[in-house]
Amino acid sequence: MGDGDRPEIGASVDADGVKTNYLDRGAGTPVILIHGSGPGVTAYANWRLVIPDLARHFRVLAPDMAGFGYSDKPGNYTMAGWASQIIGFLDALNLQRASLVGNSFGGALAMRIAIDQPDRVDRLVLMGAMGVVFPITEGLEAGWGYEPSIENMRRTLEFFTYNRELITDDLVEVRYRAALEPGVQEAFAQMFPPPRQQSVSDMASPEDLIAQIPHETLIIHGRDDQVIPLDNAYRLLQLIPRSELHVFGRCGHWSQIERADDFNAELIKFLGRKAR
Repeated sequence: MGDGDRPEIGASVDADGVKTNYLDRGAGTPVILIHGSGPGVTAYANWRLVIPDLARHFRVLAPDMAGFGYSDKPGNYTMAGWASQIIGFLDALNLQRASLVGNSFGGALAMRIAIDQPDRVDRLVLMGAMGVVFPITEGLEAGWGYEPSIENMRRTLEFFTYNRELITDDLVEVRYRAALEPGVQEAFAQMFPPPRQQSVSDMASPEDLIAQIPHETLIIHGRDDQVIPLDNAYRLLQLIPRSELHVFGRCGHWSQIERADDFNAELIKFLGRKAR
């Protein structure tokens, strides 16, 4: 999926001035996977169980956003800057339109792009998405306030799943090491300073603009999500005219990991069907 021993490292392209590491698999209609904002996240860590299935049907592109993973860490992180990176990424790869699949922070970003540049977006998938205002949860506070240690990484990751057995020593170690890569923790600390409720608001789009999103939209959420509340999904369902919602029971914030096969099936069905 990436570079042999380092599967999280793929190709690299200049996306609106940001050197962007990305994974590129499959052929056909382009689908961009936008990862979340947890400590030690990369596109590979977020989407490794999704890409192989999806790539059998579409061209799947999964970039590391600025400040995360193996992309540039330019500082001064804003939603406008991240949105420009995605548009620059599309431009660099000569893609006029793509479907966007956004997880958490990535969901808020996908919505912002759909609002600001609707002609560049085909379909939207919002998974455990931010993008509306809500009281910050203990799980999100723990994630954004992460200070490097194995114990803190384990505690943070335990908020993300319903099934704690998924939080293996190997996973904790991989995410911990990723968070220690040069510049990663410094960038992360810059992005979400206290009071972190402000960052929730900064990622939200005005509800009157969300209500004008014209794209077919699939909303997916884990019923037992402790990071982003299920109420977000219901609010987005009410606001986005052409939206539908799938809720996984006994599932936390990582439906793409906890319910990978079911998640992939929903995604492939939605992205592949004829326009309605």
